[in-house]
Amino acid sequence: MTSTSTEADTVTPEDFREILAQTREFVRSVVMPREQQIADDDRMPDEIVAQAKAMGLFGYAIPQQWGGLGLDLAQDVELAMELGYTTLALRSLFGTNNGIAGQVLVGYGTTGQKSRWLEGIASGAVVASFALTESGAGSNPASLRTTATRSGEHWIINGGKRFITNAPMADLFVTFARTRPADDAGPGISVFLVPAETPGVEVGPKDRKMGQEGAWTAEVRFDDVRVGPEALVGGSEDIGYRAAMTSLARGRVHIAALAVGAAQRALDESVAYAATATQGGTPIGQFQLVQALLADMQTGVMAGRALVRDAARAWVSGEDRRTAPSVAKLYCTEMAGRVADSAVQVHGGTGYLRDVAVERIYRDVRLLRLYEGTSEIQRLIIGGGLVRSAQRRR
Repeated sequence: MTSTSTEADTVTPEDFREILAQTREFVRSVVMPREQQIADDDRMPDEIVAQAKAMGLFGYAIPQQWGGLGLDLAQDVELAMELGYTTLALRSLFGTNNGIAGQVLVGYGTTGQKSRWLEGIASGAVVASFALTESGAGSNPASLRTTATRSGEHWIINGGKRFITNAPMADLFVTFARTRPADDAGPGISVFLVPAETPGVEVGPKDRKMGQEGAWTAEVRFDDVRVGPEALVGGSEDIGYRAAMTSLARGRVHIAALAVGAAQRALDESVAYAATATQGGTPIGQFQLVQALLADMQTGVMAGRALVRDAARAWVSGEDRRTAPSVAKLYCTEMAGRVADSAVQVHGGTGYLRDVAVERIYRDVRLLRLYEGTSEIQRLIIGGGLVRSAQRRR
């Protein structure tokens, strides 16, 4: 996919309609027929990866000047709703390149760092992983324990990360580490660009997860990993925490959109099943209690879609880049869980069988309420923000 926009880094509505149509066709005609193979093999077929690269999906949210498609967040969420319609392992292939890892570089990298990495990230030649989460520091980055200490002009990084998406195939780890204790000047967290081949970087075996087969995560260890001054993102020790929180907030809107796409698929599968499966010779879709389940599912999906679009608009305009992302992620990921549960109920015993789409969706969407900030963390952000706003107005 290419953009013919004449304005730098702006994708015209006409171009975006074509990008969206191509993505929908790819998802529904190429990926969906192979969902079971992807789940059984726990890997994405090479030809699907190659096609995603050729379409520009590894860099759809990277600015055009660095080789990406240059979609803004309002366009990103429309694409995410299409990607969420199939196995979430597809989006996971290039999610960190476009999202939490890539956006750190887009928003905070020096010109040299952007020149070194972003074109490769946009093309898929470089897979970037976001190395933030630790055993004791997940939804609260301020408590991380990985350290980076000065050694002349260099930095020595020590610590461990877990649940790192795409770690087994990563070329670059966007790594968060503590450079000093938290103080009045800030939390003392910096972010470093660590190539995967750097001595001392060790990636563990891929995790065995409840769902999202084909999306690989693993633990990563940093043992006396030495990097040069060019690895410090933005050339500043004080950027890390802000970069993490900004990238996560943007990513929350994207995850909310992904949840809407998955919920739409669960709803569509349920409607199709209810219209054809019979009980006592009557299609179950004619039973009022089944219709009630479908009605609640449809209501949740439509509400989620509207909320995602509103949150993305507020992000692009700069109106709200804190509360709205948390509201969207909280509602949409919880909604997707309810819709997936109802989808299994509509299918009855059939919905509990492997190889049935709603069974996979039920397992896949459970993770959406955990990563990039759990539902509980989103509630704290939303509620705490409301109270602080009220106190400032007094």
